Amino acid sequence: MSHKPKSCRTAALPRSEFRTKATEYMDFLAAWLQKPRQTASVVPSSRYLARLMVAQIDPQDGGRVLELGGGTGVFTRAILETGLPPEKLEVVEINPAFARGLRRHFPHVSVLETPAQIVSTATAGEPGDYQVVVSGLPLLAMDRTLHIDILGEAFRMLRPGGSFIQFTYSMRPPVNRAILDQLGLDVVRAGQTVRNFPPATVFRFFRKGEQD
Repeated sequence: MSHKPKSCRTAALPRSEFRTKATEYMDFLAAWLQKPRQTASVVPSSRYLARLMVAQIDPQDGGRVLELGGGTGVFTRAILETGLPPEKLEVVEINPAFARGLRRHFPHVSVLETPAQIVSTATAGEPGDYQVVVSGLPLLAMDRTLHIDILGEAFRMLRPGGSFIQFTYSMRPPVNRAILDQLGLDVVRAGQTVRNFPPATVFRFFRKGEQD
């Protein structure tokens, strides 16, 4: 009695999506090789991490969203998938190659090649117009002064009740308690995923007394 070999079923990505992901990986790897401390990882963040990063966004609330460190656009794409209008999103990216790629893939989104610590000099929105800041910056690789400058600027732009969302590859927040106390901020763990390389934890920073 003969047996026909079973067909092997594989879940293949559509060609266009595969090409996009391959391009993102190569761009990210090239950036890491050039500036490993600035890029922090050899691969882009996963869609599972991206979903955690955008969970605080309410596309119906009218508030703007600011993304710091757009990279290859993984979080940018997830932000837009919440239904937020593109004109309500601004993405900060100081790497020229990444910035060009973001403009190519998201032509209706404003891409700012401005350092995060002075981003208010370039944003379309005014202080208090932003509901959420989504940060892909490698805060663990930055010093205390940058932490103070970046968080201070972000909360200058955030309205009361606004959130600064940051991921890290550590189980602990990437900003120490002394800095948070100095800025009048607090932090909670918003989620974590092992479906990212490396596994990542997401933290939500907010002004003291404003937690939901």
